[in-house]
Amino acid sequence: MELVKNIFFNTDKLIENSTVKISYTGKFFQDNSEEVFIHYGFGNNWDNLNEVKMEKSDLGFQAEIELLSSDSLNLCFKNSNNEWDNNDGQNYVFPIEKAELALVVKEENTEVLPHKLRKTYLWSKKIRIAIYKIITYLPKIISGNYKRKVNNSNDQ
Repeated sequence: MELVKNIFFNTDKLIENSTVKISYTGKFFQDNSEEVFIHYGFGNNWDNLNEVKMEKSDLGFQAEIELLSSDSLNLCFKNSNNEWDNNDGQNYVFPIEKAELALVVKEENTEVLPHKLRKTYLWSKKIRIAIYKIITYLPKIISGNYKRKVNNSNDQ
């Protein structure tokens, strides 16, 4: 997702209490800076201010950060020469969305015991065999046309 030129996220939406990977291909990447740091905070007051060194790759400088519960993510970048890329003094500001309860996965104890699975399987097999025998042989027994097949090897 590209929200601003030269800043990319690995997700379509920024959602609170999640981890996001940020890729930066701005002026410091284009100028071949050796080190770039992402300077970020949350909300209008830049709460929980933090700075992380970004890893250089062929795709730009990259870093992973944890999004806190806030209405916005504010960030800017600086290189090892203490030069800043702060969107011409405006900083880069991105909205953070609240996590929808329907999207939150609650783990339940879904442990399946092999013993119970085996018993269920065996009972279903027994029931199927019994139904097959009733359908096949009961009409023959009632009508009197039931004869056992005798396997004679001397008939050849």
